[in-house]
Amino acid sequence: MNKILITSALPYVNALPHLGTLIGCVLSADVFARFCRSKGYQTRYVCGTDEHGTTTEVKALEEGLTPQEVCDKYFRLHKQVYEWFGIQFDAFGRTSTDTQKKFTQEIFLKLKENGYIVEDFLDELYCEKCKKSLADRFVEGTCPHCGYEGARGDQCDKCGHMLNPFELKGPKCKVCGSVPVKKSTKHLFVDLVKLQPQIEAWVDKQSKVGDWSDNTIQYTRSWLHEGLKKRCISRKLKWGVPIPLKGFEDMVFYVWFDAPIGYLSITAHKFNDWKDWWKNPEHVDLYQFMGKDNVPFHTILFPGTLLGTKDKYTLVHHINTTEFLNYEDSKFSKSRGTGVFGDDAMKSGLPADSFRYYLLINRPEKADTVFSWEDFQDKLNAELIANYANLVNRTLVFLKKYYSSAVPKAKLGPAEEALVEEVKAYEQKISDLMHKVKLKDALREVMNLSAVGNKYFQDSAPWKAVQEDKEQAAATMLVLVNFVKDLAILAEPFLPHTAERIFKQLALDPKKWDDLGNQSIKPGHKLGEPEALFAKLLDEDRKRFKVQFGEKKDQKDETGEKQAFAKGVKKTGAALLNLKVAQIKEAKAHSQADKLVILKLDLGSEERQIVAGIKAYYNIDELPGKKIIIVSNLKPAKLRGEVSNGMLLAAMDNEGKLGLLSVKHSKPGSQVLVQGVEPNDSEISIDDFVTVKLEAKGGKGLCEGHKLVSGMEDVFVERDVEGRVR
Repeated sequence: MNKILITSALPYVNALPHLGTLIGCVLSADVFARFCRSKGYQTRYVCGTDEHGTTTEVKALEEGLTPQEVCDKYFRLHKQVYEWFGIQFDAFGRTSTDTQKKFTQEIFLKLKENGYIVEDFLDELYCEKCKKSLADRFVEGTCPHCGYEGARGDQCDKCGHMLNPFELKGPKCKVCGSVPVKKSTKHLFVDLVKLQPQIEAWVDKQSKVGDWSDNTIQYTRSWLHEGLKKRCISRKLKWGVPIPLKGFEDMVFYVWFDAPIGYLSITAHKFNDWKDWWKNPEHVDLYQFMGKDNVPFHTILFPGTLLGTKDKYTLVHHINTTEFLNYEDSKFSKSRGTGVFGDDAMKSGLPADSFRYYLLINRPEKADTVFSWEDFQDKLNAELIANYANLVNRTLVFLKKYYSSAVPKAKLGPAEEALVEEVKAYEQKISDLMHKVKLKDALREVMNLSAVGNKYFQDSAPWKAVQEDKEQAAATMLVLVNFVKDLAILAEPFLPHTAERIFKQLALDPKKWDDLGNQSIKPGHKLGEPEALFAKLLDEDRKRFKVQFGEKKDQKDETGEKQAFAKGVKKTGAALLNLKVAQIKEAKAHSQADKLVILKLDLGSEERQIVAGIKAYYNIDELPGKKIIIVSNLKPAKLRGEVSNGMLLAAMDNEGKLGLLSVKHSKPGSQVLVQGVEPNDSEISIDDFVTVKLEAKGGKGLCEGHKLVSGMEDVFVERDVEGRVR
């Protein structure tokens, strides 16, 4: 078996990825990489941020930062998003390194040496107000093909056509909005006309060998059919890889030329054996994942670049292309506040695997698909919970109730043996689909197998057999607990956090693909504590998410209420707060104060210490493990010599009884929200905090009369305390 080298299109560093970007690139590649590792293949998954070019300069202008500061900021944010989603890279790097500069310049010089670089004049648009030549992405106008008014000078995001700025109708400078003038400048080009015979011969062969998807072949063929043209690779920018050629010292490489080389440089920046992967085509199969708008760069431009060096590079074996994922009845748009972006998902309180499941089962493999909250709710509740999670939970709960969580001793009968064989048949079917990168179909087969297990559980009726035929009941539960183990293995590429929790409940180290169908959980094995894998998404939460992530303009949501209602809430003191879920890791008495305790907290991406006056109300031993709510943006203070970085929320009634505000399911670091109010990232003082009306009523935490919520659950108050929250 050849080594498996996997890349996903490098996301631009200038903005956080939305769910459509995730499913088209990094998430799909992660699923395939996890499968390959589980199968025992030598696997390397490489990705990183695309940091050069006009987009970074534009973002730097918008935020008042340097390009380097923009890259540093968004690189960290990208990493946080991918880590939360469970994306497991072998190397996640950047294209702004010296390694990238070295690789890009060396490849360029090879192309020049081999006669594939030509000089020519290029008409550019010049902004007289900004006093600069405008790179393609500094120009916006109306697309000549589809009429989209927000098309850029290099590409229309609506119809996907590659453009040059002069094709735009009504072009304007993105920076100042003025109308640019035409100017002629000398540039460097890759001579794709000369390279076309090599590229075409390679595409003819590789598209068949690598089982390219139909849409990949279609997009590639359309370019080749029209005939390739020389492609400009230079730009008059400051932020990029400098061109090592006399007469072009004030230019950098155009990002389309620079970025794909990042796959090589990111690998080499981390691993010394990069040539074993990138210059070893006989023994490495390269799989690349991307959205349809990236196809020509990876089937024509980048392979053409590598072919032109005449070196022995590993070229793409299989390209996996997705269509677009749209949001509700529009497109994802950060500027309009439309759709769920990576940071939104992290703050939602919903588990990462709920998003992973929906995106993968709704993966736009052959046509554009839509993210809708109604469909999300239906697939989470009716499929992931009612089918998969239900079988896992009912099996382990039954074993706890009737066998004290010890796997019973039994001999498998014909029905049990048939179930084992069915698992093996499904394993083969799912393996075949995964090898062909049919991810959505493979996940659907996992769910189909789960349904088989549910039917077997129901038909076997162990709740009756345990009273009437104990041997049969034991055989049923022995095969089912191993069936649950197999479901965890099969789901791990798709739902890694869920699989990890199942193995924990099974009290097992994670198993790999080769354990499928094996009855490796033996009689007598002591299981862990069963717990629900997911909470249902309620109607009220679905409606809230739809409003929260809908376009921020005066429009009616599905309940008929104006979006302006949510905006009105922002005028209250609730807008001062940034509340988060924190899990207590450690609690100890304050050595200098009788009423204070020092708490070490887990906030997901960070740890904190706070000091709280709750010693008289809670035993210190009962605090570790509790998930509490803290004011995370409160100015740090010293209390009797100990730093308190935040404050917990607790309610007190008229009789002096105190109860902590808490949650059950949300992960540490989850955002706690008040309806319609964005969390405040600015630091506040204790004087600011006391102006906010917080109370406990009906067992719930309220702010300005609105429920405090974390994802799909309400914040509750321990001990049913009602009163003022402090």
